Order: sequence, then structure tokens, then C-alpha cells
Amino acid sequence: MKDDVFARRRERFYDAMGEGIALLFATPEAALGWDTHYRYRPDPDLFYLTGFAEPETVAVLDAGKRELTLFVRKKDRERETWEGRRAGPEGAVRDFDADAAFPVAELDRRLPDLVRKAGVLWHAFGQDENGDALVSRMLGRFRREARDPKRGPATVKDPTDLLHEMRLLKEPSEIEAMEKAAAIASRAHREAMALTRPGLFEYELEAAIERRFRKDGASGPSYATIVASGENATILHYTENRRRMAVGDLVLVDAGCEFGGYASDITRTFPVAGSFSRPQRRLYDAVLAAQKAALAAIRPGAPYDAAHKAAREVLLDACLDAGLLRGKRAALAAKNAAQRFCLHNVSHWLGLDVHDRGRYRDAHGRPRKLEAGMVLTVEPGLYVRPDEKNVPKEYLGIGIRIEDDVLVTEGGHRILTGAAPKERREILAATGR
Repeated sequence: MKDDVFARRRERFYDAMGEGIALLFATPEAALGWDTHYRYRPDPDLFYLTGFAEPETVAVLDAGKRELTLFVRKKDRERETWEGRRAGPEGAVRDFDADAAFPVAELDRRLPDLVRKAGVLWHAFGQDENGDALVSRMLGRFRREARDPKRGPATVKDPTDLLHEMRLLKEPSEIEAMEKAAAIASRAHREAMALTRPGLFEYELEAAIERRFRKDGASGPSYATIVASGENATILHYTENRRRMAVGDLVLVDAGCEFGGYASDITRTFPVAGSFSRPQRRLYDAVLAAQKAALAAIRPGAPYDAAHKAAREVLLDACLDAGLLRGKRAALAAKNAAQRFCLHNVSHWLGLDVHDRGRYRDAHGRPRKLEAGMVLTVEPGLYVRPDEKNVPKEYLGIGIRIEDDVLVTEGGHRILTGAAPKERREILAATGR
């Protein structure tokens, strides 16, 4: 993204703050074993406002002066030889539009003078232990200096509500990145369908999917890839991916990638041997019908939970028709009986995080209204766990989920992941059978 995208975001953030100084701390590196780390993923909030993606970074945003100060790792030839290039303070100013930048080792010494004149400090306690400790020490120092007219902020506010509201409404450059992530992931799902056959291990499918991600320019998966065949599909976040697929199985593939920091999130369920059994077909058609009903409910002004409610109506009828539930429909609906087989909500926000930030309810506790520019998933599912009691045995061990990424538009919505087959005839064509 161009630097002016981040500058415009900071201006909007300053306007939302009104006054004061905000502190954003980079996500700490996560250990993989005792002497190495996982590949680093930048803090989404800090990245959203600065585009800076290195660990150990602290951003100081002054709403009064409209200035960004970055504390970053200093240039170090030896460490860069081992760990990769660093921007350093000079690069943070030159390449990332910071008004000033200093080595992060100087944070304790310099930060109090940057913050002292502010009446409000914006800091999200509870997200970073080291950041919390630094802020607590600084505020304690200010309180001990009660006679100093510049004794520091008297109020601390959480900036994440402001930032996460901003992140909910996607800009054109964000939508472009999400379209790219969706296109790459859709190709990966189509290739997975063509590759699948009895005898293949789940992890072989996982490897093929993630190869496509990287080959097409994604930084990698946006979450742990799920390849769940047979009964494994009834485990919502199954990631072992080590079973050998067999004739008669369905395989549920939940896989998305990250492009430019933005996530895609797709689930498709399809037969390993190229044809659905009658029970599989019956439940699959029900989930697909539920997704179509949910999609029809997505438009500006609609409550966020309208898609969930629409899908649940269809799935409740399907559970009754299949004999998974018994009783009067009204009574079953009143006690949300379909939850036994549906298990999860139909949607979540999508963006810099795969479960993106932002509130789902307004200040009165009501489901918030959808707005153009929001992106969310639509992912109904039916899961008949193998140990379920008092259900037709033919459905035991069947898990089905169908998930797409959806942009709310001025005129309704647009499916970003529509290139991944989901109609049964499309799936059979993609599998080559």
C-alpha cells in the first residue's frame, strides 16, 4: 500500500482521539522451541496505522501535533546477517513517514517527555505485559511529581475501540488486497478438489494448498489449515491432518491465505471418491440452502445477526426432515435445538485478522447494522458427531461446512470467494469425476 494510505488513516485516528497521545506496542515474537521463533506476524493495529512490520516496535501518536514517533530496532550488521534486514530509525523516517524515530532501547528515557504534556493517554492495558509495565512505571512517576504543572496524563483510555471501528470499514486498497487473498485461496481449493482421491493423506492436501498460497504470492496461511476427512470433519478446529482418506468419506477443507496482511477464509466440503452418498447429499444440500438464505440477508442496514437467523431457520427444517430432531418446530426453535448440530455462529468479521476486530453489538446491546465496506464470512455448518444418540445412524460422523468471504456493498453484497466451487455439479466437475 502507498504511504499516503497510512497517513490518511492516522489523520482519521487523530480526529477520533480528539486529544492526547496513543501508544501502540508491537506483538512480541513467539518462541518455537528454546532458541528460535515462529515467523513474525506484525501487530495488526500498529501495522494498520504505520505499515511498519518489525518486532520490538512502539508507535507514539500525538493527536495534538499530528505526529508519529517510532521506536524501532537499531541497525545492526551482525544481527541483520542472522535475522534479516532492519529499517532502523533512519529507515523508519525515510520509508515509513515517521516524523521522528529512535532506537527502542531509548524508549524508557524518551517516552515520559513525549507523553508528559498530554491530558489523555491512549493505551490498551492487558495486551502486552511489557508495555503495561512501562506505562504503569511512567504513570507512577508522574503521580509522584504532583507539584510539576506538566505532571502527565490524568486520564487513560483504550484506543482499540477507535481503531477497530476504523478497521471494520474497508478502504479500496484493503478490498483489493482481500480480493487477491480470496482469488489465491479459491484456486487452492479448486486444486485440492482435483487432487483428492482415496488413499491420499490429509497432510498431502494441506501441503498442496499451502504450496499454491506461496506460489501465487501470499505470505502463507491466514490460520492453521484444516483438512478433515470422515469423522474428523465433526471437529471444528481439527488441524492434525494425518488421516488417510478413504472411499465414502467427505473431506472438509477450511483454508485461507494472507496477502498484504489481509486474510481470506474459505471452507468447502466434497467427496473423496467423487460422489455423495444419499445422506451426505441430503445434509450438503441443506447447508448450501442455508448459506444461500444467509447471503440473501446481507445488505446495508440489515442487523449483523440476520444471516445467522436466516441460516438457522433452514437448518432447523433440515434437522427435522432428516430425523436428527423430533418434536414441534416452534418448541424446538424456541429452545434453539438446532445448536446441537450447528454448533457455531454463521459469521465473523474478516480483515487484518481472520477473526477481525470490531464489536458485533451496539451500545444498547443490539446487533449492529451492516454497512457498505464491511467484510464478513458466511459459514453455516451441520455436524453429526459420531457419538450422537437417538439419530439415524446413516448421518453419524458427517460434518459439512460451506464458507465464503462477503463484502457488503451499497447495493447489497459481493462474494469475494465465488471462484471456489460449491454447487454439487461444480464440485464433481472440479474433481474430474
